[in-house]
Amino acid sequence: MRSMRIIPTLVAVCLLVVPLAWSQGGNVEQQIRALADQTAEANLKGDASFFEEHYANDAVIIHSDGKMSTKAQEIAALKSGAVKYESYDVHDLKIRVDGNTAVVSSLISSKRTVNGKPVSGDVRATRVWIKQKGDWKLVTFQATGVASASQ
Repeated sequence: MRSMRIIPTLVAVCLLVVPLAWSQGGNVEQQIRALADQTAEANLKGDASFFEEHYANDAVIIHSDGKMSTKAQEIAALKSGAVKYESYDVHDLKIRVDGNTAVVSSLISSKRTVNGKPVSGDVRATRVWIKQKGDWKLVTFQATGVASASQ
């Protein structure tokens, strides 16, 4: 008789725990999706403070032209106006979470000026976020140019 009471109790616990586990995983994906949206918005606004807060101190940034830069260089370029975005549209966003690491891949279409020269086009981008001391930090950004259909 006693074992008959255990089964409904186990079922009830599973019904409570499984959705909780799913929702926590969903929360991480939602956090990363929100950071992706905030990254796009910060680029459009030239908001260097977002990147000061969310880039890891040793972040590695690799642009579509192959040039590497640091957190300090990226922030300085935004603050000085050397980089200004006119448009920044994210498509085909995919998020993969594994513990304290999230990998985000996307297609980004943008129009910007870099050192006064207009630059536009599409890139496939990968961002790697790591949760450090309770906060998500961007540790790597890498972009690869996408050739147009006419090339």
